[in-house]
Amino acid sequence: MRITVCAVGRLKRAPEAELSADYQARAEKLGRQVGLSKLDIIEVAEAQESQSAARKAREADALTSKLSAGAQVICLDENGQNVDSKEFSKIIKTAADSGTSELAFLLGGPDGLSPDVLASATRTLCFGRMTWPHRLARVMLLEQIYRAVTLMVNHPYHRV
Repeated sequence: MRITVCAVGRLKRAPEAELSADYQARAEKLGRQVGLSKLDIIEVAEAQESQSAARKAREADALTSKLSAGAQVICLDENGQNVDSKEFSKIIKTAADSGTSELAFLLGGPDGLSPDVLASATRTLCFGRMTWPHRLARVMLLEQIYRAVTLMVNHPYHRV
């Protein structure tokens, strides 16, 4: 199974880019043991429309155009379900075990994701009730993907 993180905005040369690359590499390397073939990060530009709804619609088109047909989509949104790391790992494992070819996590721009994208997602998750900068949310997502893989292979990274 391939995991895709598709996000609005570019990290450029920020410290968050280094952290993202580190967790991406760790998850890919360890993930091979459990059938995770690739962890892709796809960035799309923030839309420049003047209205929030129009920006979200444009970004939704850009995000969804990057996904393969049949991708299982999980959105990250402030109104999503708050799960712990073990449950997050189960979500990934269940997708892999059920033959999902691509599990895609979508991170919206400053205005969030469009209602259409949220409605079409398999699940919507959040990182708690606090508001996080998108750059940190991406790092947190990649760290949780890595943590999920460590749980799947019984690696000692996750300690209770």
